[in-house]
Amino acid sequence: MQADEHADPTTFDVEALDEFIGSSPAAVAVFDTDLRYVYVNRALERLNGIPAAAHLGRTPAEVLPQVEGRTDVMGEVLADGRPREFTTSGQTWADAVARRRYWRVACHRLERNGRVRGLVGIAQEITATRNLREELERAQSYLKLLDTAAVSVGTSLDMGATCQELAEFVVPVMADVAVVEMFSEDDVHPRREPPSGVLRLRRSGVASIPELADSIEQFGGPGTDIDYQEGAAVPRCLATDRPVIENFADDARLGRALPVPERVAAYRAIGLHSAVVVPLTARGHPLGALTLLRSGDSPPFTEGLDVVVARTLAGRAAVDVDHAYRYSHEHHVARELQRSLLSEPRGPNKGIEVASLYLPAGAGAVVGGDWFDAIPLRGGRHLKVMGDVMGHGVEAAVAMSNYRSMLRIMADDDQPPHRILERLDKAVEQSGLDRAATCLVAVVDRREGVCEVASAGHPPPVFIDPGATRARVARLPVGPPLGTGMGGYRTAVLPCAPGTVLFMYTDGLVERRGEDIEVSIQRLSRLTMPPSGRLEDLLQEIVDRFADGAEDDIAVLVSRSRGY
Repeated sequence: MQADEHADPTTFDVEALDEFIGSSPAAVAVFDTDLRYVYVNRALERLNGIPAAAHLGRTPAEVLPQVEGRTDVMGEVLADGRPREFTTSGQTWADAVARRRYWRVACHRLERNGRVRGLVGIAQEITATRNLREELERAQSYLKLLDTAAVSVGTSLDMGATCQELAEFVVPVMADVAVVEMFSEDDVHPRREPPSGVLRLRRSGVASIPELADSIEQFGGPGTDIDYQEGAAVPRCLATDRPVIENFADDARLGRALPVPERVAAYRAIGLHSAVVVPLTARGHPLGALTLLRSGDSPPFTEGLDVVVARTLAGRAAVDVDHAYRYSHEHHVARELQRSLLSEPRGPNKGIEVASLYLPAGAGAVVGGDWFDAIPLRGGRHLKVMGDVMGHGVEAAVAMSNYRSMLRIMADDDQPPHRILERLDKAVEQSGLDRAATCLVAVVDRREGVCEVASAGHPPPVFIDPGATRARVARLPVGPPLGTGMGGYRTAVLPCAPGTVLFMYTDGLVERRGEDIEVSIQRLSRLTMPPSGRLEDLLQEIVDRFADGAEDDIAVLVSRSRGY
């Protein structure tokens, strides 16, 4: 750990240095005025993974080419003598579990007899702290993803559109590339049979970050049949109905996970290194799989939050896809008749505008239980749901997903809101869910200009009529929260003409400590439409006027029909 040939002994007493800091748990290095190592203690040897002698007389960039160098900051310390700290990252020669490591470094100038002799640097590894912070940030981004999925995926009863919405929805928050593949049923076009032992799926949705958009075209877009070799990641996921995580440490493992091993070079060329595959299952039947892939500097997938959120999203989307498929199957003849009569086919409830927002209670909130949904129904009607599952955390989000999935299935039966709540209450009680939830169900009939509403312990909706100077806070009977098994829900019929905005929210928007909640709710009657008339601007106004001081998560769903 000494380097007499690299430094003047009168400048640095390396023996004294070694006696003083050689056994220190902190990683310490001493540099000359050219920022070359003249001393390295044992802790820094272990951190960098090479002996002290390999450092001496060389610069940090020469010793650690894969670590982000901050010689600019070190030079500033030498120049003005002011101590500085900085964070650096990269990979040393030491074996490390982490893909990328992080260090906090403090630098101090060394002087003797008024002359600058060099610089001392003290490094502390902060990889675990940095990873924890990144995990929290990722959890918060996942929270927003889960919360907006209700109105972003399954917006129509078209199965292909739903699959593409799912793929686009998870990029780039969860993945750099997302692929949705489905078992193809009731094809009207003949298809060749796959070889023995090969699983064939129909690619139904593909999305990627812009940098990879051109590169992934070579693997096939929506409508392409994909044949998977036996033992590949997707067949294993579907066979077990469980997520499969693949981190491609070597080409052999990558080759086994891909549809065909011949694509290894193509995958490596675009930097894909990690994948998670989750099944799309509804009513106990496999529908297909969602594959998420990461490339470049994106972190590898891990067990835990990545898988929980991916599976939750896949579970929600599977219900939407199944709903769309059943609708398509049952109404195929009606759609063909409509196509023959209309010059241009239209999707269901095209004239409905929907906007939403979610605000977590604070920076430490990981996952909340607020949720909302917008479901197209027959006859030009549209169902809106706002719910609030008790508690926070991943468990609340999973319970929220179960509530939403069950409600989506029940909404298909065209029941009035109070019947939907009664059936959902019984289903929740029988399913064993241990988390109660408040819920508001509203069915807007833009043809009749009315809104049918029923509440399970949830705050009332607000209506903003075109040109009105005040909003209408609805008065309606309120039943017990879902999950109690008590029932007793009633539907109220309220005016809701085309152009009227239906405003639904969770209690976080209005509940304030020391104030009667009825007073808080009535404050919403001051709402009016912004001059622009845009729903997004209305959401911003709601945040500006009512979100300050909130102690709970806030979810808001606003919608408006354009009429016929």
